Amino acid sequence: MIDHYDWAGGREAMLRSGPDTGPVVVAALPLFEEANRTRAFVVRILRALAERGIAGALPDLPGQSESLVPTDAVRLAHLRDAFATAARHADRTAYALGIRSGALLDVTAMLGGRWHFAPTTGPDLLRELERLRQAGGGDEYGGNPVSPILLGELPAAGITAQSRTIRLESDARPADLKVPGAPLWRRTEPDNDPALAASLADDIAAWVRACES
Repeated sequence: MIDHYDWAGGREAMLRSGPDTGPVVVAALPLFEEANRTRAFVVRILRALAERGIAGALPDLPGQSESLVPTDAVRLAHLRDAFATAARHADRTAYALGIRSGALLDVTAMLGGRWHFAPTTGPDLLRELERLRQAGGGDEYGGNPVSPILLGELPAAGITAQSRTIRLESDARPADLKVPGAPLWRRTEPDNDPALAASLADDIAAWVRACES
């Protein structure tokens, strides 16, 4: 179902799924163009979690999806505040599901735990944005105008160390678990991977239940 939450900058939509009681997994999409490429995949993960008895929520964050906030008005503090507010809105124990640069956004939220898939740091994101700008020319980053203030925040933007980290087998960086699959965020168009979504949902559900026990 479609829900809403109110943060300091206004009202944003939030997709909800799964049971009305028990813990809820709140997802943070990657920023900018990668959000469009991975949204359907994250929705599939949340639906798979609902089938496993775990509630899920996917909030629109400032500058994402149907948000009325322009991308060039977004600051890192806005994103983190909105995510923290969405997690509180659940009114029960919330767990973060951060995909790629979405892992940067759960830092200030009160959570039962953090689960990150292929997380990227602020400097990683900055390099990716600069690559997009150079490829497209002009001042936009993959079609998105980005505030110089946000760009200036990224070099110091890190990820909470206390998290469960999952990466693809092709990624050489350390992780708690590595899984087979392709990086959907690199595709030129939005795509999905039902097998990978089911595998990740299995891991999230088991992790949440372990945290709850």
